[in-house]
Amino acid sequence: QVQLVESGGGLVQAGGSLRLSCAASGLTFSSYGMGWFRQAPGKEREFVAAISKSGGTAYYADFVNGRFTISKDNAENTMYLQMNSLEPEDTAVYSCAADSRVSGSSWYGDYSNWGQGTQVTVSS
Repeated sequence: QVQLVESGGGLVQAGGSLRLSCAASGLTFSSYGMGWFRQAPGKEREFVAAISKSGGTAYYADFVNGRFTISKDNAENTMYLQMNSLEPEDTAVYSCAADSRVSGSSWYGDYSNWGQGTQVTVSS
């Protein structure tokens, strides 16, 4: 059974940084493409970043604009999202997702495995 557990969320001031982690178990980690998505209250879930199975190729939403970095440590079964220069508009629940059928997809429907999410709140 695949399990994804996010951590690292919290409250930060605008301009600050956070590093989210997604620890995976029950899967061959290097065989899964993964992604980060977020959902703010009253808004649709949106793509943030995705990474290929090998971790060698990353994809980002336009709004990231160089502020976030996604990475994947296949030896530690963990994916990360380093978020810098955070803005109040980044406030949302961030969830990680994984699927063996994709290698860096921005569409949430491509992912069959999801974590429970971690809250990120950016104050102005």
